[in-house]
Formats: sequence, C-alpha cells, structure tokens
Amino acid sequence: MTPHNEADKCDYADTVLLPGDPQRAEWMAETFLEAPRCINRRRGALGFTGLFGGKPVSIQATGIGVSSFLIYAHELLEHFGARTLIRTGTCGSLTAKAKLRSLVISQSAQAESAQSGQVFGLYGPAGPDPALLACALAKAAELGIDHCAGLTVCSDIFYHPEGRGRFADAQAAGALVVDMETSALYRIAAHFGARALSMCVVVDHIETGELTGYSERQALFTDMSRLALAVAAES
Repeated sequence: MTPHNEADKCDYADTVLLPGDPQRAEWMAETFLEAPRCINRRRGALGFTGLFGGKPVSIQATGIGVSSFLIYAHELLEHFGARTLIRTGTCGSLTAKAKLRSLVISQSAQAESAQSGQVFGLYGPAGPDPALLACALAKAAELGIDHCAGLTVCSDIFYHPEGRGRFADAQAAGALVVDMETSALYRIAAHFGARALSMCVVVDHIETGELTGYSERQALFTDMSRLALAVAAES
C-alpha cells in the first residue's frame, strides 16, 4: 500500500480507468465489470478491480485537479505496476463541434497558460499512446458512439477571475474542450514509459452557458465507459 491507497500491490490490473468522481468509479464497476471488488476506500477515493471480457481491469477515482490526479496516477504507475491509464472524465466545450453531452477523445493536450496551475516541464510534453488512440477511434465507430477528437486545453484553476474570456487563445488554437487533468496524464505516463489515453464527456458549454445536471451525469457516462472498457480489453 501507499500513503494514499490501502490496496495490496497485486490488487490493480495492468490497465486502470481513471474517473475523477468516486461515485462514478463505483457505478462503472458495478455496471460493467464482472465480479468487481473494492480494493481502496482510503480518503473516499474508491478503487475497484474486476473482469471485462475475461480480462482484469481496474477503476480508480482520482479526485479533482492535477494535484490530486498526479498522486493517484504516480502511485499506480510506480508502486502498483499499472502500464495503461485511461482517463474517463468530464470537460467543458469551447466550440460548437463538441456538443453538450457528447464524447471527446483527446488527440493532444496543452496547458491553458502560464497561470493555469499546470506545472510546465514537470514531465515534458506528451500526448496519447498512438495505438490506444487508434483503437479508441476504431472502437467508437464500431460501437456507433458519436464522438469527436482533437485538442484538449488544460487548467487546474476552475474558478478563474477572467471568466470565459480566458479561453480566447485556446479557442484560436483550435481547442475543442477544457479539462483539468489530461495534460498531466499524458506527461506522467510518458515519464514512466506507460500508455495513456483521455476521453471526456462534455458536461458544460463555455460559449452557451449550458450545463448538465449532476443527477443525469451517470447516464451520460454509459457510452464513454463502454468505449474505455472496449479499449482496455484490447490493450
């Protein structure tokens, strides 16, 4: 175990899905995994391992933001031996291309700005594993899951004094969505020589102000969970 995780070293599968919300982790495990067992409850960051398509898969909640995310990702990679990390998160749309409630696969990620809360140079620039990305795009088409793929801009500052105007540069650069963890995922996976992919559901739209209700969000994650597990089964 580690300071933040009570699981035994062999409790995690090689492939781990990473939702932020512990309730989402529990819902995903109970809905999609065969014989799921809870392996971590410390600090309420629920972790589970079960089978999908006969293959062991783990699901571990990571909390909100880079600081929390990197603790769990680092310990999974360094201590528990995870080799493939797939983020199953939420994001905000910056363009009409990424509609509310749609699924976005992050082909690349960059920090929003020098004031974004993202630590520049911590692990260097990185992107998704090419094979995981190709698999996700192929599986999304095969499963009939509506999606788009492109640039994700990342910030660790949720409540920002500049409001929506802060995203002008990101929109000009062609970013589809903003989230808080994808760039950290890609950097830390590259640092450990592991594979990573991020996919997120759009739960709010920066331009229109539209917002999904929390009560409907579990239902919104069905397609994302199906896709992430299909990729995990082949990774």
